[in-house]
Amino acid sequence: MPGRPPLTREVQVSKKLSWLLRHGAEKEGLQLQSGGFLNVRDVLQNRNIKSFKVTLDELRTIVEENDKKRFTLMPVGAAEVGGEAQNEAAKVASDKPQEWLIRANQGHSVEVEDEGLLQPITAENVPEVAVHGTTHAAWLLIVATGGLKSMTRNHVHFAKGLPAGFKSVIEGDVNAVDAAEAAPVISGMRKSSTVLMFLEVAKAMEAGLKLAVSDNGVVLTKGNAEGLVPLKLFKRVEDRTGEGVLLEDGKVVKEAPATWAGKSKGKG
Repeated sequence: MPGRPPLTREVQVSKKLSWLLRHGAEKEGLQLQSGGFLNVRDVLQNRNIKSFKVTLDELRTIVEENDKKRFTLMPVGAAEVGGEAQNEAAKVASDKPQEWLIRANQGHSVEVEDEGLLQPITAENVPEVAVHGTTHAAWLLIVATGGLKSMTRNHVHFAKGLPAGFKSVIEGDVNAVDAAEAAPVISGMRKSSTVLMFLEVAKAMEAGLKLAVSDNGVVLTKGNAEGLVPLKLFKRVEDRTGEGVLLEDGKVVKEAPATWAGKSKGKG
């Protein structure tokens, strides 16, 4: 059986960037700035990336072409102006790495201030859909603990819709429309997910959960005081492999098959 093909250079660099910006900055002696940014010169000179000899132009391409829009790259000082002024600053910016900043848009395990990194969700910008994808074995653990936890990351992640090829088991649910008929969801859910958990966003906000959205459109929350997003806040949980609806209006309506316990736990 043939092995996996080697990772492309772009993927290798992207993985190194993700680790450094999300998890490894402090271990590498780098201090994340406001909004989770690091200076590009420091990033390119880091021991994990230096051997690739990445240029600023190549870094721009990696950021722009990343399928999940994991990164933001901007000139030093542009973060303060925002909006169109920020876009204009990027067009005329220097070609010197030290005059640029880069960050991961979400997925951090190191402490980062949400202010400057995330846009708070309020009554004026509530997303129609916030869905978390998980695995069969992880679902059993979620039920046992009473809800979702962020595990090793700072936040629980939700997508603002379903990825291409995914479809809700509920016919006619306009809030879980097949992504083939809508704008594709870029980030927020693994394509290997077998269980879909639809959060009732308004109810979660009423319960006191603070929600926000990242630059690449991922809905994030740290949960309640215990770091939990309780099951009672979910509108529905569905299995994609034929078991149908598992939870409705915050209550488990169908027990998961015992065989799920023997499967790989994966991530929550």
